[in-house]
Amino acid sequence: MERIDCAPRSGWQSRVEELGLVWHGANDRPYWNETAAYRFSSAEVETIEAATAELYRLFLAAGQHVLDRNLLGDFGIPDFCHEAIRQSWDGEPAALNYGRFDLGYDGSGPPKLFEFNCDTPTSLLEASVIQWDWKEAVFPNADQYNSLHERLVAKWRDIAPPRGTSKLHLTYVDGNMGEDAVTVAYMADTAQQAGIDTQLILTTDLGWDSAGRRFVDLDNRQIDALYHLYPWEWIIHEPFGREVIESLSSTLWIEPIWKMIWSNKAILPILWDLFPGHPNLLEASRAPMNGDHVVKPLLAREGANVRIVKDGATVAQSDGDYGEEGFIYQRLFDLPGKGDRRPVLGSWVIDGEPTGMGIREDGPITGNGARFVPHIIA
Repeated sequence: MERIDCAPRSGWQSRVEELGLVWHGANDRPYWNETAAYRFSSAEVETIEAATAELYRLFLAAGQHVLDRNLLGDFGIPDFCHEAIRQSWDGEPAALNYGRFDLGYDGSGPPKLFEFNCDTPTSLLEASVIQWDWKEAVFPNADQYNSLHERLVAKWRDIAPPRGTSKLHLTYVDGNMGEDAVTVAYMADTAQQAGIDTQLILTTDLGWDSAGRRFVDLDNRQIDALYHLYPWEWIIHEPFGREVIESLSSTLWIEPIWKMIWSNKAILPILWDLFPGHPNLLEASRAPMNGDHVVKPLLAREGANVRIVKDGATVAQSDGDYGEEGFIYQRLFDLPGKGDRRPVLGSWVIDGEPTGMGIREDGPITGNGARFVPHIIA
């Protein structure tokens, strides 16, 4: 694993915009960073891929453990959601079953899990289409750990409804520097390539037909299937949260509500309790721990409200509005690199299968100011 310097392509901004990455930086600081790349050996990529498959196996076991022992209340999940989560887990409704494992890795020891972004993961377009296009232009003879686009289209095709009978709606909340809009537009494009009719709709524009007991769009059309880039922990606390639970019998929500188990950081101490000392896990606890560690809220986005403790002192801390539900404590993994060039590997799964990787660089805490750096396989 080596960070190498690269010369940005002339007119790269226009090229990534053509491919859908219409937001690629702000204030003269590019989010998409072509001045560098990470070079991996085939053996290193195999290590990352194997760790990803193993972590998915562990999450399956941990999710079943949570339900078998009625631990949903420990996750801060309201009681009115519990039965719906159980039914969804057991019934396995159609889903992409995708997500991004955020890993610490330095090329020497095993990759270590920080968390699993599997409800509303972003940085997908840049990990799939954008960095592949960059590789083809800059390193045409190199390889890349990346089959994201093809597998997304294939999975949409696998779960697609019969043509002409229903439409896939995709919803998000405007904001977040345009990142959510870019991701939803890309997901719509992959669904269209699978032969699915799509319609984008803001979450604030979702309507509830009280007579028909169903969600409708702005044209009063029934919403049969809804991809949401709006996290479940927010959805259930909206004024229409209880209607969402009621709608699960008539509306296919992608991803399903059982993702509330895996996307909650309360799963991390459970993983450690079930698999103590596992080489791909970091020690985690709901109780404060001694030694160097990281404090994380159960529910948060973009690295908000994270605190790093070394030798008993806070050495880095991020702001935010999270933490009301509680925190977990996780053993510190010192990221390689220096300054704001510390990489976190995002290892993707689709339908539970390892399928690609994206890398973001930031300081000790990876936040919404992180930059995406492409990779190649030597």
